[in-house]
Amino acid sequence: MDINELFAGLASGLAFGLVGTVLLALGYLLVDLLTPGRLGQLIWTERNRNAALVLASNALGVGAIVTTAIATSHDEFVQGLISAAGYGVLGLILMAISFAVVDFLTPGRLGELCVDADPHPCAWVVAANHVAVAAIVSAAIA
Repeated sequence: MDINELFAGLASGLAFGLVGTVLLALGYLLVDLLTPGRLGQLIWTERNRNAALVLASNALGVGAIVTTAIATSHDEFVQGLISAAGYGVLGLILMAISFAVVDFLTPGRLGELCVDADPHPCAWVVAANHVAVAAIVSAAIA
């Protein structure tokens, strides 16, 4: 690998990293909107494990989608960036829809249960849905 290839690869990595970071921030905002209270306060100050699990699964899902988009871009840089951004947003939308469906099908307010101070199984259900949605979107990319 010559120096030009190295710099091109680093620039590509930076661009994909920025797209991924923006998508992670959007995922954070999405979870914050779907749950009551301030997510930062709930997780970092109150150490709410339910909220942390839901947010972590969202981040892992976004990461899987972006990684799949990068891996399948076959060195087509612009197409790969567009794919990562587009499928990432699609994944976030589908995660929100999945959250709404589970909320509709189950008793109580899912957002409130997912940030309850006591451990609640619903956080695991939401986390599994986030990962499942990410797997489905990732498969659609490939």
